[in-house]
Amino acid sequence: MTDLDPRLHPFREDLAAAYLRDRVAAPRYVEGLRSQVTKGIVDLRRAPRDEAPLDSQLLYGEEVNVYDEAGGWAWVQSAGDGYVGYVAAAALTDRVAAPTHSLTALRSYLFTEPALKSPALDLLSMASPLAVVEERQDFARLAGGGWVFGGHLAPLGETVADYVETALAFRGAPYLWGGRSSVGLDCSALVQIALARSGIFALRDTRMQEEILGEPLEPGAAVLRGDLVFLPDHVAIAVDPETVVHATALHMAVAVEPLGQLEARTRKANNGQGITAIRRPRLQDRGPTR
Repeated sequence: MTDLDPRLHPFREDLAAAYLRDRVAAPRYVEGLRSQVTKGIVDLRRAPRDEAPLDSQLLYGEEVNVYDEAGGWAWVQSAGDGYVGYVAAAALTDRVAAPTHSLTALRSYLFTEPALKSPALDLLSMASPLAVVEERQDFARLAGGGWVFGGHLAPLGETVADYVETALAFRGAPYLWGGRSSVGLDCSALVQIALARSGIFALRDTRMQEEILGEPLEPGAAVLRGDLVFLPDHVAIAVDPETVVHATALHMAVAVEPLGQLEARTRKANNGQGITAIRRPRLQDRGPTR
């Protein structure tokens, strides 16, 4: 038995990651194979079945460690946020290319040629880490093939100052439990992606974010732009002291609404429980901004 969170630690009854050897008893330990996502958006599921719950998603260029592969599924741990789950093995390659840039647009097509009229190979999403190997005119060729519009890229490590503006850019994007892109995302993914554009790391799950992300505010403290407002199984980003932006199942989309309205609705649905915490992300570790 172990108290380790299986969402963040790769262990099963039949095997575990080698780095857990001193913490988990398993009949077999595996070092893991470093691999990289080759598709625009890849579902990370709780079990190796298409109908299994969607726990998260991986984006093109993100790295994983593969600990097992069977029946077309790979059991992996994300090198980015540590999430563990099953992905389609065909969406991975062990030919890992070190990223040089990050996608800054909500989404951008991967083209066959450096021309806007060429066929599209895939659709990439914000925060995807990309390895650029050539630049031609307005396009950049990726190590894995295909061309992306250069105006949608920024050098890796370059950040934006205001992550609230990033979150607001997702307004109207559909809500999808477990989603991590403007094609569909949930409340904690909106926080994770918005903060990532400002160089701030966040874990994937709302409760994980509430436990460790940033500095907790004292009860009654004034809410400022950028504060994270936590409610039961939910998180929103303060736009100003009275307004938040969040991915909400109520509207099935990313929406902006009064904080008071959100809290009142939450209290009604949760036996009087409203805001559980307000945390202020740490900004001191951000990279150069533009």
